[in-house]
Amino acid sequence: MSESFESSRAAEPVGAFPHAKRVGNLLFLSGIGPRVRGSKEIPGATLDAAGGVLAHDIEVQCRAVFDNVRLVLEDAGASWNDIVDVTVFLTNMTDFPVYNRIYAEYFAGPGKPNPTRTTVAVTALPTPIAVELKVIAARR
Repeated sequence: MSESFESSRAAEPVGAFPHAKRVGNLLFLSGIGPRVRGSKEIPGATLDAAGGVLAHDIEVQCRAVFDNVRLVLEDAGASWNDIVDVTVFLTNMTDFPVYNRIYAEYFAGPGKPNPTRTTVAVTALPTPIAVELKVIAARR
């Protein structure tokens, strides 16, 4: 048996899926990006008139993604320290060094979750974003 969750604070899903689904003590988050709730704004993205990406600031987008992940976790009754696995999708692997530095601020070190992680490069994501996270958390 599972239960779906929608955050009233994180950016809305871009398709017909919930923000998260709980099965037992595990919480599976759908792909979470850096978008802003209630708008088409993407922090750290410079778009042309047609919506194509002219430039992006991966540090700004990473911090916005982490904020959205935290909101979904909290609204589903979990916390940042419950994260056990992260899958990272980057549209440009040259962003990896900056991403890795920002990731360490949030995930590595004393008192932080230190989850397992997989990072892959993809040619595109469903909206003009540079990073998306897929997260699994285990509620205690």
